[in-house]
Amino acid sequence: MKKPSSKIREEIVKLQDQLRQAETREAERIGRIALKAGLGEIEIEETVLLAAFEELAARFRDRDEKASGKRGNAGRKGEAAGAAVVAAGAAASGDSEA
Repeated sequence: MKKPSSKIREEIVKLQDQLRQAETREAERIGRIALKAGLGEIEIEETVLLAAFEELAARFRDRDEKASGKRGNAGRKGEAAGAAVVAAGAAASGDSEA
């Protein structure tokens, strides 16, 4: 039996709300961890921080794929992010805090 489009739209709205709630929970969790690690006290450009997070995610993603025996898209984004972190780190090292 096919669902009417109004019912499908209602389901989409509910799913979008669930997605927003899940993303909020994830963001709060990651934010708490970042603050505990001291990232809130460091002045760092958002692009540099994003690149570092992408590298970290790629590292864990690669580790999980190796553990499960999966191959495929491992490192595709992480390799570029890693290069960006190295380049950004080199640029940022000029104004070290002492």
